[in-house]
Amino acid sequence: MTVERWGVHEVELTGPAHGNPYADVRLTAEFQYRNRIVEVDGFYDGDGRYVVRFSPDREGTWRYVTRSNAPELDGRRGTFACGPPGPGNHGPVRVRGGHAFGYADGTRYLPLGTTCYHWTHYADDELEESTLRSLADSPFTKVRMCLLPTKDMVPPLLAFPGDTPGRLDLTRFEPAFFARFERRLRDLLALGIEADVILLHPYDKGHWGVDDMTREQDFFLLRYTLARLSAFRHVWWSISNEYDFNRAKTAEDWERLGQFVQRHDPYQRLRSIHNGTRMYEYERIYDFTRPWITHQSIQHWDARLTGDWVAACPKPVVIDEIGYEGTVERRWGNITGRALLRQFWHAAAAGGFVGHGECYPDGRYDDSAWISRGGRLRGESVPRIAFLRRLLEEGPADIVGARRRGEYWLEYVGARQPAHLDVELPPGAAYRVELIDTWDMTVTELPGVHRERVRVALDGRLDLAVRVRRTE
Repeated sequence: MTVERWGVHEVELTGPAHGNPYADVRLTAEFQYRNRIVEVDGFYDGDGRYVVRFSPDREGTWRYVTRSNAPELDGRRGTFACGPPGPGNHGPVRVRGGHAFGYADGTRYLPLGTTCYHWTHYADDELEESTLRSLADSPFTKVRMCLLPTKDMVPPLLAFPGDTPGRLDLTRFEPAFFARFERRLRDLLALGIEADVILLHPYDKGHWGVDDMTREQDFFLLRYTLARLSAFRHVWWSISNEYDFNRAKTAEDWERLGQFVQRHDPYQRLRSIHNGTRMYEYERIYDFTRPWITHQSIQHWDARLTGDWVAACPKPVVIDEIGYEGTVERRWGNITGRALLRQFWHAAAAGGFVGHGECYPDGRYDDSAWISRGGRLRGESVPRIAFLRRLLEEGPADIVGARRRGEYWLEYVGARQPAHLDVELPPGAAYRVELIDTWDMTVTELPGVHRERVRVALDGRLDLAVRVRRTE
């Protein structure tokens, strides 16, 4: 059997089904390539079926041996071949150059994400397929999605067995829930879209009993989830959404949870944690300098601060939540498409990234259909974010470094409307200068090459940017 590099190899075993195999049976496997050994956890998938998933990162022959306290699962050996990656398989995304991202094979990655918290939770095939079609036609390269339910949800399946609030069996898991979740993860992988999996959140408010679990119960859930999902190369981990709104956990708890994920993920997928905010009043941004965190996942209403976050921490800045385009009464969900697009541009000019979300009435479900259930994209910002993506793909991966070296940068005017913009150019070099209408999606190059300083006529128009590129 041959598995592509960064693909998934599964070892299926039959073992004990009595008692509580989720808690009583321990299963790991050591995968070896030459002198390199990677240890991964296995998991119980119900009906006496045990699975170990492994993602090989080297081409060649891999060998494995299992370890378990159940004799029928212990000492099982095997080999498989790892071949070259298939079309579209660039490997997992990693941090590159301090403030940028890239795939393992060196291909550039831009984290232009969107939020669909619970699009996999309702067992609605029609809605899920509609979501996937929308994503396929969109500029988005990442989706934020939750593992656990909120207080107001009544999903047909949960991560834990049971359907009675406050009486879920937190000592076991529901394989059918995870199977559906994984099915949609595979669909995202086929589209080339990263899955930013939100492991915990504060929105249950004690209803189902999943936001105030004990430390041991949290670890139990995380270890099982890591065993099932970490082999998928496109998975990221968000330890929590709006961590500071969860009054049942302390700063020490979040540190322990983040370190636990770091310790038990054999592939070291991207990891962060997301803060809450009282919109336009305050925010509690996490200390992203912590060693277990790979990138900054921020909630804030003003992307003009991106430069400050870039300077404060040598990790990529992703403003995953900045307000949603839409018409709901809550002020986080009724900004205009122009307002959201301006945030994208403010961040991009400073070397950061912003996440999208929509809260338009659906008619079928509720007033925040896309961010909660997915479905169809409706906003004005989407095609303009696609335009921004094309422009960013034409530029350097590390905008922060390119600007520092005087090679490339963006000047963004946004909601201001000056008659002109004077751009100071580094001495000793020549530059091409272009005027970008970010709303009408046009690029107009100024004639000739420019040195020292250039005055760009803006004529009092809104939503303009200037792109400066050094000529050779």
